[in-house]
Amino acid sequence: MNAQNTHMAVKTPLAVIVATIGTWAMAVAANLWTLNKTAGDNTSVLQIPILTPQNSQDRAGGLLQSVDIYYVNATANLDAMSAKVYKAYLPAQGVAQSVVELPSTSTFTLTQAQHKVTITITTPVYVAEDEDVYVELTIDAAATSVVKLQGAVSNYTLRV
Repeated sequence: MNAQNTHMAVKTPLAVIVATIGTWAMAVAANLWTLNKTAGDNTSVLQIPILTPQNSQDRAGGLLQSVDIYYVNATANLDAMSAKVYKAYLPAQGVAQSVVELPSTSTFTLTQAQHKVTITITTPVYVAEDEDVYVELTIDAAATSVVKLQGAVSNYTLRV
């Protein structure tokens, strides 16, 4: 019989998040580290790796259920913000890599304030040893929007 814990979580280090458009930089204030986007009317896409335990056995390891995103929007409301969750299968020799979107739901708040949003995986998934899961976070900023990403936390059930 497999043991499981339904209240597992792991934080993705801000330093491993990759951004496309816009100027993003690590910052620290009062010993709190953030990944900051400077003001600019552009749309950035961030790749946030999901770091749940992986396993080569079927229905073992981390069963990914949701991802919490913590962010601060300052100086101007955002134009839009959305997230998609993807699972990438590492290729076998001679086979192309494939990526599928995992159906999920989330509602982002665009106002100037500190926010937490939960991205819920519609059908939770186990992550095998040859798979990567990541969130693509799209932020459409207004000309004076400043965004501070404070963290990303994956929530999962651990089955061993």
